[in-house]
Amino acid sequence: MLDKNGIAKRIAREVKDGMYVNLGIGIPTLVANYIPQGVEVVLQSENGLLGMGPFPFEGEEDPDLINAGKQTITTLPGSAFFDSAMSFGMIRARKVDLTILGAMEVTDHGDIANWKVPGKMVKGMGGAMDLVASAKNIIVAMQHCDKAGNSKLLSQCTLPLTGVGCVKKVVTDLGVFDIRGGAFHLLERAPGVSVEEIVAKTAGKLIVPDVVDVFA
Repeated sequence: MLDKNGIAKRIAREVKDGMYVNLGIGIPTLVANYIPQGVEVVLQSENGLLGMGPFPFEGEEDPDLINAGKQTITTLPGSAFFDSAMSFGMIRARKVDLTILGAMEVTDHGDIANWKVPGKMVKGMGGAMDLVASAKNIIVAMQHCDKAGNSKLLSQCTLPLTGVGCVKKVVTDLGVFDIRGGAFHLLERAPGVSVEEIVAKTAGKLIVPDVVDVFA
């Protein structure tokens, strides 16, 4: 199975030259560290930044430079700062080509739940509602199962929904999945993970091809 950095590294391969990309809180923020050489993208943070760079090295942090998850970040030459109103104006105007989000549950129809667990305190829904409603393409980065071993790839979400029918691809610690036609389509499996394990740990409808490549 992959760790969080492995998931982020695999998702970074989905980022194409010239894209404007929004990175959600959690695993998605790590994608900034793995943008392939030669690929020029502009990373947006919804708290008001275009041109976000990788995480700073220890001792080089600037507490005034943070992402939406309040983590210290770096900026690249040509970065721009603005208020949240302008940031969400960009999102709602569909200026973002790709949104990478974390999730607690995703269904085989592309529904996503990622903002609230009933009974637990949350500060608010954040920008996820706007992002799932407006992004041209959404990829989810997540663990395949919860701490109790229950699948998080489902036929129906049990948690409050963030968006309906909006997720196009999921990358987990077990594999890479396209979502289309009401099913998860297994594209690749993580090193050391068998197809049988993925099938056993996926509660939603899963389509498995005859050959499944391993990704590094």
